[in-house]
Amino acid sequence: MTLRRSAATALAASAVLCGAAAPMAHADASPSASASPSVVIPSGLYGRTDPKYDGVWRQSLALLAQDTVGVKPAAEAISWLTGQQCADGGFASFRADPAKPCDDKTLLDTNATAAAVQALDALGGHDDAVRKGAGWLKSVANKDGGWSYNPGGASDANSTSVVIGALAAAGEPTGDARKVLVALSIPCDAGTGAGAFAYQPEKKSGKLYANADATGAAVLGTLGAGLAPDAGNKDAGGTGCLNASTPAQAAHNGATYLAGATAGKSYLKSAMPGAEDQPDFGNTADAVTALGADGLSAQARQPLAWLEQNSAAWAKGAGPAAYAQLIFAAHANKADPRAFGGADLVAKLDATGPAPTSERATGGMQKKQSDSSGINVWWIVGIGLVAGVGIGFLMSVRGRKRQR
Repeated sequence: MTLRRSAATALAASAVLCGAAAPMAHADASPSASASPSVVIPSGLYGRTDPKYDGVWRQSLALLAQDTVGVKPAAEAISWLTGQQCADGGFASFRADPAKPCDDKTLLDTNATAAAVQALDALGGHDDAVRKGAGWLKSVANKDGGWSYNPGGASDANSTSVVIGALAAAGEPTGDARKVLVALSIPCDAGTGAGAFAYQPEKKSGKLYANADATGAAVLGTLGAGLAPDAGNKDAGGTGCLNASTPAQAAHNGATYLAGATAGKSYLKSAMPGAEDQPDFGNTADAVTALGADGLSAQARQPLAWLEQNSAAWAKGAGPAAYAQLIFAAHANKADPRAFGGADLVAKLDATGPAPTSERATGGMQKKQSDSSGINVWWIVGIGLVAGVGIGFLMSVRGRKRQR
Protein backbone atom coordinates (compact mmCIF):
# COMPACT_ATOMS: atom_id res chain seq x y z
CA MET A 1 0.00 0.00 0.00
CA THR A 2 1.02 3.52 -0.45
CA LEU A 3 0.72 6.79 1.29
CA ARG A 4 -1.62 8.41 -1.16
CA ARG A 5 -3.32 7.27 -4.35
CA SER A 6 -4.86 10.41 -5.78
CA ALA A 7 -3.64 12.15 -8.90
CA ALA A 8 -4.41 15.44 -7.16
CA THR A 9 -2.01 14.72 -4.34
CA ALA A 10 0.59 13.46 -6.76
CA LEU A 11 0.52 16.89 -8.35
CA ALA A 12 0.78 18.54 -4.96
CA ALA A 13 3.75 16.36 -4.05
CA SER A 14 5.53 16.73 -7.38
CA ALA A 15 7.21 19.87 -6.15
CA VAL A 16 8.87 17.93 -3.35
CA LEU A 17 12.30 16.83 -4.54
CA CYS A 18 12.65 13.99 -2.05
CA GLY A 19 9.10 12.71 -2.20
CA ALA A 20 8.90 10.93 -5.54
CA ALA A 21 5.86 8.83 -6.43
CA ALA A 22 4.03 7.07 -9.22
CA PRO A 23 1.99 9.69 -11.10
CA MET A 24 -1.13 7.70 -11.79
CA ALA A 25 -1.66 6.13 -8.43
CA HIS A 26 -0.50 8.20 -5.50
CA ALA A 27 2.07 10.47 -3.99
CA ASP A 28 4.35 9.07 -1.34
CA ALA A 29 3.02 11.36 1.34
CA SER A 30 1.86 14.85 2.05
CA PRO A 31 4.06 17.65 0.66
CA SER A 32 7.17 18.27 2.70
CA ALA A 33 6.98 22.04 2.73
CA SER A 34 5.33 23.66 5.74
CA ALA A 35 1.75 24.77 5.36
CA SER A 36 1.32 28.33 4.14
CA PRO A 37 0.43 30.92 6.77
CA SER A 38 -3.15 30.99 5.47
CA VAL A 39 -3.65 27.28 6.18
CA VAL A 40 -4.94 26.49 9.64
CA ILE A 41 -3.88 23.04 10.83
CA PRO A 42 -6.73 21.62 12.92
CA SER A 43 -6.03 20.60 16.49
CA GLY A 44 -5.55 16.87 16.71
CA LEU A 45 -4.29 16.43 13.14
CA TYR A 46 -0.92 14.86 12.44
CA GLY A 47 1.48 16.76 10.22
CA ARG A 48 1.98 20.43 9.51
CA THR A 49 1.25 20.57 5.79
CA ASP A 50 -1.96 21.57 4.03
CA PRO A 51 -4.38 18.68 4.68
CA LYS A 52 -6.60 19.44 1.68
CA TYR A 53 -5.66 16.33 -0.25
CA ASP A 54 -4.48 13.92 2.44
CA GLY A 55 -5.78 14.92 5.86
CA VAL A 56 -7.88 11.83 6.54
CA TRP A 57 -5.39 9.54 4.82
CA ARG A 58 -2.33 10.64 6.81
CA GLN A 59 -4.31 10.71 10.06
CA SER A 60 -5.57 7.18 9.48
CA LEU A 61 -2.12 5.83 8.71
CA ALA A 62 -0.62 7.58 11.72
CA LEU A 63 -3.23 6.13 14.08
CA LEU A 64 -2.97 2.67 12.54
CA ALA A 65 0.82 2.70 12.79
CA GLN A 66 0.70 3.79 16.42
CA ASP A 67 -1.75 1.02 17.24
CA THR A 68 0.43 -1.50 15.41
CA VAL A 69 3.38 -0.77 17.70
CA GLY A 70 1.35 -0.55 20.90
CA VAL A 71 0.97 3.20 21.21
CA LYS A 72 -2.38 4.55 22.38
CA PRO A 73 -3.09 7.71 20.35
CA ALA A 74 -4.34 10.94 21.90
CA ALA A 75 -8.12 11.13 22.24
CA GLU A 76 -8.22 14.38 20.27
CA ALA A 77 -6.44 12.72 17.33
CA ILE A 78 -9.05 9.97 17.21
CA SER A 79 -11.88 12.48 17.63
CA TRP A 80 -10.57 14.50 14.72
CA LEU A 81 -10.77 11.45 12.48
CA THR A 82 -14.23 10.35 13.59
CA GLY A 83 -15.44 13.92 13.15
CA GLN A 84 -14.50 13.81 9.47
CA GLN A 85 -17.00 11.04 8.67
CA CYS A 86 -20.14 11.99 6.76
CA ALA A 87 -23.57 10.81 7.87
CA ASP A 88 -23.67 8.19 5.10
CA GLY A 89 -20.40 6.65 6.30
CA GLY A 90 -18.04 8.02 3.66
CA PHE A 91 -15.03 10.27 4.19
CA ALA A 92 -13.75 13.08 2.01
CA SER A 93 -10.00 13.65 1.76
CA PHE A 94 -10.46 16.55 4.18
CA ARG A 95 -13.33 18.66 5.46
CA ALA A 96 -12.26 22.02 6.82
CA ASP A 97 -15.59 22.47 8.61
CA PRO A 98 -16.73 19.09 9.91
CA ALA A 99 -19.67 20.74 11.67
CA LYS A 100 -21.17 21.48 8.26
CA PRO A 101 -23.17 18.47 6.98
CA CYS A 102 -21.87 16.70 3.89
CA ASP A 103 -23.89 17.34 0.75
CA ASP A 104 -23.83 16.51 -2.95
CA LYS A 105 -20.81 18.77 -3.38
CA THR A 106 -18.73 16.84 -0.84
CA LEU A 107 -16.22 14.83 -2.83
CA LEU A 108 -16.11 11.49 -1.05
CA ASP A 109 -12.99 9.38 -1.34
CA THR A 110 -12.78 5.58 -1.26
CA ASN A 111 -9.13 5.60 -0.24
CA ALA A 112 -9.64 7.96 2.69
CA THR A 113 -12.73 6.03 3.77
CA ALA A 114 -11.00 2.66 3.57
CA ALA A 115 -7.96 3.87 5.51
CA ALA A 116 -10.17 5.41 8.20
CA VAL A 117 -12.18 2.21 8.53
CA GLN A 118 -8.99 0.21 9.02
CA ALA A 119 -7.65 2.61 11.64
CA LEU A 120 -10.89 2.86 13.60
CA ASP A 121 -11.38 -0.89 13.57
CA ALA A 122 -7.85 -1.44 14.87
CA LEU A 123 -8.30 1.10 17.66
CA GLY A 124 -11.53 -0.55 18.82
CA GLY A 125 -14.64 1.05 20.21
CA HIS A 126 -15.82 2.50 16.89
CA ASP A 127 -18.03 -0.28 15.60
CA ASP A 128 -20.74 2.04 14.29
CA ALA A 129 -18.28 4.19 12.34
CA VAL A 130 -16.61 1.06 10.92
CA ARG A 131 -19.96 -0.44 9.93
CA LYS A 132 -21.14 2.76 8.26
CA GLY A 133 -17.85 3.23 6.45
CA ALA A 134 -17.88 -0.31 5.12
CA GLY A 135 -21.51 0.10 4.09
CA TRP A 136 -20.69 3.21 2.09
CA LEU A 137 -17.77 1.48 0.39
CA LYS A 138 -20.00 -1.42 -0.65
CA SER A 139 -22.60 1.03 -1.97
CA VAL A 140 -20.13 2.64 -4.39
CA ALA A 141 -18.53 -0.54 -5.75
CA ASN A 142 -18.36 -0.68 -9.53
CA LYS A 143 -20.23 -3.32 -11.51
CA ASP A 144 -17.01 -5.27 -11.99
CA GLY A 145 -16.61 -5.54 -8.22
CA GLY A 146 -13.77 -3.04 -7.89
CA TRP A 147 -13.37 0.57 -6.84
CA SER A 148 -12.02 3.81 -8.18
CA TYR A 149 -10.52 6.63 -6.14
CA ASN A 150 -13.71 8.69 -6.37
CA PRO A 151 -16.97 6.84 -7.04
CA GLY A 152 -17.90 6.62 -10.70
CA GLY A 153 -14.47 6.10 -12.20
CA ALA A 154 -12.96 2.94 -13.60
CA SER A 155 -11.74 0.41 -11.06
CA ASP A 156 -8.04 0.57 -10.26
CA ALA A 157 -5.78 -1.83 -8.39
CA ASN A 158 -4.75 0.60 -5.67
CA SER A 159 -8.22 1.72 -4.65
CA THR A 160 -9.64 -1.80 -4.86
CA SER A 161 -6.82 -3.09 -2.66
CA VAL A 162 -7.21 -0.56 0.15
CA VAL A 163 -10.98 -1.11 0.14
CA ILE A 164 -10.44 -4.87 0.43
CA GLY A 165 -8.39 -4.19 3.56
CA ALA A 166 -11.23 -2.12 5.01
CA LEU A 167 -13.92 -4.67 4.22
CA ALA A 168 -11.81 -7.45 5.69
CA ALA A 169 -11.35 -5.41 8.86
CA ALA A 170 -15.11 -4.90 9.07
CA GLY A 171 -15.79 -8.60 8.63
CA GLU A 172 -17.21 -8.26 5.13
CA PRO A 173 -16.54 -10.78 2.33
CA THR A 174 -13.81 -9.83 -0.14
CA GLY A 175 -13.67 -12.77 -2.53
CA ASP A 176 -15.24 -11.05 -5.54
CA ALA A 177 -13.07 -7.96 -5.14
CA ARG A 178 -9.93 -10.05 -4.94
CA LYS A 179 -10.89 -11.63 -8.27
CA VAL A 180 -10.91 -8.14 -9.77
CA LEU A 181 -7.27 -7.84 -8.81
CA VAL A 182 -6.44 -11.23 -10.28
CA ALA A 183 -7.80 -9.91 -13.59
CA LEU A 184 -5.26 -7.07 -13.37
CA SER A 185 -2.30 -9.41 -12.89
CA ILE A 186 0.05 -9.85 -15.82
CA PRO A 187 0.41 -13.48 -16.99
CA CYS A 188 3.65 -15.29 -16.36
CA ASP A 189 4.25 -15.83 -20.07
CA ALA A 190 3.96 -12.13 -20.88
CA GLY A 191 7.69 -11.56 -20.73
CA THR A 192 8.12 -7.97 -19.53
CA GLY A 193 6.30 -7.38 -16.27
CA ALA A 194 5.34 -11.03 -15.74
CA GLY A 195 3.62 -11.48 -12.41
CA ALA A 196 3.15 -7.77 -11.75
CA PHE A 197 -0.16 -5.95 -11.52
CA ALA A 198 -1.40 -3.14 -13.70
CA TYR A 199 -2.99 -0.03 -12.23
CA GLN A 200 -5.77 -0.25 -14.84
CA PRO A 201 -6.00 -1.77 -18.31
CA GLU A 202 -4.84 0.57 -21.05
CA LYS A 203 -7.99 2.38 -22.16
CA LYS A 204 -7.83 1.73 -25.89
CA SER A 205 -6.16 -1.64 -26.15
CA GLY A 206 -7.04 -3.15 -22.80
CA LYS A 207 -3.42 -4.23 -22.37
CA LEU A 208 -1.91 -4.58 -18.92
CA TYR A 209 1.32 -2.78 -18.11
CA ALA A 210 3.36 -3.49 -15.00
CA ASN A 211 3.09 -0.84 -12.30
CA ALA A 212 5.24 -1.33 -9.21
CA ASP A 213 3.04 0.91 -7.10
CA ALA A 214 -0.09 -1.00 -8.07
CA THR A 215 1.75 -4.26 -7.50
CA GLY A 216 2.69 -3.38 -3.93
CA ALA A 217 -0.92 -2.52 -3.20
CA ALA A 218 -2.41 -5.49 -5.01
CA VAL A 219 -0.19 -8.06 -3.29
CA LEU A 220 -1.83 -7.03 -0.02
CA GLY A 221 -5.25 -6.84 -1.61
CA THR A 222 -5.12 -10.31 -3.12
CA LEU A 223 -3.92 -11.63 0.23
CA GLY A 224 -6.96 -10.00 1.83
CA ALA A 225 -4.65 -7.91 4.02
CA GLY A 226 -4.83 -4.33 5.19
CA LEU A 227 -2.34 -1.49 5.26
CA ALA A 228 -0.46 -2.93 8.26
CA PRO A 229 -0.13 -6.66 7.52
CA ASP A 230 1.56 -9.15 9.77
CA ALA A 231 4.65 -10.94 8.52
CA GLY A 232 3.94 -14.00 6.43
CA ASN A 233 4.53 -17.05 8.60
CA LYS A 234 5.59 -19.44 5.87
CA ASP A 235 7.96 -19.85 2.97
CA ALA A 236 5.79 -18.58 0.16
CA GLY A 237 7.11 -21.22 -2.21
CA GLY A 238 10.10 -19.82 -4.03
CA THR A 239 10.28 -16.92 -6.41
CA GLY A 240 8.89 -18.41 -9.57
CA CYS A 241 5.85 -17.08 -11.44
CA LEU A 242 3.04 -19.61 -11.81
CA ASN A 243 -0.40 -19.40 -13.39
CA ALA A 244 -2.51 -17.18 -11.14
CA SER A 245 -5.47 -19.49 -10.66
CA THR A 246 -6.15 -18.08 -7.18
CA PRO A 247 -5.76 -14.67 -5.51
CA ALA A 248 -3.04 -16.11 -3.27
CA GLN A 249 -0.99 -17.19 -6.30
CA ALA A 250 -1.51 -13.81 -7.95
CA ALA A 251 -0.24 -12.19 -4.76
CA HIS A 252 2.83 -14.41 -4.75
CA ASN A 253 3.51 -13.65 -8.41
CA GLY A 254 3.33 -9.94 -7.61
CA ALA A 255 5.69 -10.35 -4.69
CA THR A 256 8.22 -12.23 -6.82
CA TYR A 257 8.05 -9.42 -9.38
CA LEU A 258 8.83 -6.91 -6.60
CA ALA A 259 11.66 -9.13 -5.37
CA GLY A 260 13.24 -8.94 -8.79
CA ALA A 261 12.57 -5.23 -9.17
CA THR A 262 14.31 -4.40 -5.88
CA ALA A 263 17.26 -6.74 -6.37
CA GLY A 264 20.56 -5.11 -7.23
CA LYS A 265 19.92 -1.42 -6.53
CA SER A 266 17.68 -2.28 -3.56
CA TYR A 267 15.07 0.34 -4.41
CA LEU A 268 12.34 1.07 -6.92
CA LYS A 269 12.88 3.97 -9.27
CA SER A 270 10.55 6.93 -9.43
CA ALA A 271 8.08 7.04 -12.28
CA MET A 272 7.72 10.82 -12.03
CA PRO A 273 8.58 12.65 -15.27
CA GLY A 274 12.22 13.65 -15.44
CA ALA A 275 13.18 11.59 -12.41
CA GLU A 276 15.49 9.13 -14.11
CA ASP A 277 16.89 6.57 -11.69
CA GLN A 278 15.66 8.57 -8.70
CA PRO A 279 14.75 6.36 -5.75
CA ASP A 280 11.06 6.14 -4.91
CA PHE A 281 11.08 5.74 -1.15
CA GLY A 282 7.35 5.27 -0.79
CA ASN A 283 7.01 2.58 -3.41
CA THR A 284 10.10 0.84 -2.08
CA ALA A 285 8.59 0.74 1.40
CA ASP A 286 5.37 -0.63 -0.11
CA ALA A 287 7.34 -3.34 -1.86
CA VAL A 288 9.09 -4.31 1.37
CA THR A 289 5.73 -4.52 3.15
CA ALA A 290 4.30 -6.68 0.37
CA LEU A 291 7.32 -9.00 0.39
CA GLY A 292 7.07 -9.52 4.12
CA ALA A 293 3.33 -10.11 4.01
CA ASP A 294 3.76 -12.76 1.32
CA GLY A 295 6.46 -14.58 3.27
CA LEU A 296 9.43 -13.42 1.18
CA SER A 297 11.27 -11.88 4.11
CA ALA A 298 14.62 -13.00 2.75
CA GLN A 299 14.02 -11.07 -0.45
CA ALA A 300 12.93 -8.05 1.61
CA ARG A 301 16.17 -7.82 3.60
CA GLN A 302 18.16 -5.89 1.02
CA PRO A 303 15.57 -3.16 0.25
CA LEU A 304 14.66 -2.96 3.95
CA ALA A 305 18.31 -2.35 4.83
CA TRP A 306 18.46 0.29 2.10
CA LEU A 307 15.45 2.06 3.60
CA GLU A 308 17.03 1.94 7.04
CA GLN A 309 20.11 3.71 5.72
CA ASN A 310 18.56 6.16 3.27
CA SER A 311 14.95 7.07 4.14
CA ALA A 312 15.45 9.48 7.04
CA ALA A 313 15.46 12.70 5.02
CA TRP A 314 12.50 11.59 2.92
CA ALA A 315 10.43 10.62 5.96
CA LYS A 316 11.26 13.85 7.78
CA GLY A 317 10.17 15.90 4.80
CA ALA A 318 7.12 13.85 3.90
CA GLY A 319 5.68 13.63 7.39
CA PRO A 320 3.48 11.27 9.41
CA ALA A 321 2.25 9.07 6.58
CA ALA A 322 5.85 8.34 5.55
CA TYR A 323 6.80 7.33 9.08
CA ALA A 324 3.72 5.12 9.18
CA GLN A 325 4.66 3.47 5.92
CA LEU A 326 8.14 2.65 7.18
CA ILE A 327 6.64 1.24 10.37
CA PHE A 328 4.39 -1.01 8.28
CA ALA A 329 7.41 -2.20 6.30
CA ALA A 330 9.32 -3.01 9.49
CA HIS A 331 6.33 -4.75 11.07
CA ALA A 332 5.70 -6.95 8.03
CA ASN A 333 9.28 -8.17 8.26
CA LYS A 334 9.54 -8.52 12.05
CA ALA A 335 12.03 -5.65 12.27
CA ASP A 336 12.11 -3.12 15.10
CA PRO A 337 10.82 0.32 14.04
CA ARG A 338 12.33 1.78 17.21
CA ALA A 339 15.80 0.88 15.93
CA PHE A 340 15.40 1.56 12.23
CA GLY A 341 18.83 2.47 10.90
CA GLY A 342 19.55 4.15 14.22
CA ALA A 343 16.23 6.03 14.26
CA ASP A 344 13.13 5.54 16.39
CA LEU A 345 10.33 5.74 13.83
CA VAL A 346 7.69 5.52 16.54
CA ALA A 347 9.02 8.55 18.42
CA LYS A 348 9.34 10.51 15.20
CA LEU A 349 5.76 9.68 14.22
CA ASP A 350 4.47 10.58 17.68
CA ALA A 351 6.20 13.96 17.43
CA THR A 352 4.17 14.93 14.35
CA GLY A 353 0.89 15.07 16.25
CA PRO A 354 -0.71 15.22 19.70
CA ALA A 355 1.22 13.41 22.41
CA PRO A 356 0.00 9.83 22.74
CA THR A 357 -2.11 8.90 25.75
CA SER A 358 0.20 6.02 26.61
CA GLU A 359 2.73 3.68 25.10
CA ARG A 360 2.32 -0.01 25.81
CA ALA A 361 5.32 -1.29 23.85
CA THR A 362 8.75 -1.26 25.51
CA GLY A 363 10.70 -2.20 22.39
CA GLY A 364 10.12 -4.20 19.24
CA MET A 365 6.75 -5.05 17.80
CA GLN A 366 3.86 -5.95 20.06
CA LYS A 367 0.30 -6.64 19.04
CA LYS A 368 -2.60 -4.86 20.67
CA GLN A 369 -3.96 -6.64 23.68
CA SER A 370 -7.46 -8.06 23.57
CA ASP A 371 -10.05 -5.38 24.19
CA SER A 372 -12.03 -7.71 26.43
CA SER A 373 -9.26 -9.28 28.46
CA GLY A 374 -8.43 -6.42 30.77
CA ILE A 375 -4.79 -7.54 30.56
CA ASN A 376 -2.21 -5.17 29.13
CA VAL A 377 1.10 -7.01 29.50
CA TRP A 378 2.59 -10.48 29.49
CA TRP A 379 1.80 -12.00 32.85
CA ILE A 380 2.84 -15.00 34.87
CA VAL A 381 0.44 -17.16 36.81
CA GLY A 382 2.12 -19.11 39.58
CA ILE A 383 0.68 -22.50 40.51
CA GLY A 384 1.30 -23.99 43.97
CA LEU A 385 3.61 -26.88 44.65
CA VAL A 386 2.31 -30.20 43.37
CA ALA A 387 4.07 -33.34 44.75
CA GLY A 388 7.03 -31.18 45.70
CA VAL A 389 7.46 -29.75 42.17
CA GLY A 390 6.79 -26.07 41.46
CA ILE A 391 4.91 -25.45 38.25
CA GLY A 392 4.64 -22.02 36.61
CA PHE A 393 2.81 -21.08 33.53
CA LEU A 394 3.79 -18.24 31.25
CA MET A 395 0.69 -16.96 29.47
CA SER A 396 0.31 -14.26 26.88
CA VAL A 397 -2.76 -12.48 25.70
CA ARG A 398 -2.61 -11.90 22.01
CA GLY A 399 -4.51 -9.13 20.22
CA ARG A 400 -7.04 -9.94 17.59
CA LYS A 401 -5.79 -10.17 14.02
CA ARG A 402 -6.54 -7.36 11.64
CA GLN A 403 -6.52 -9.68 8.64
CA ARG A 404 -9.64 -11.78 8.19
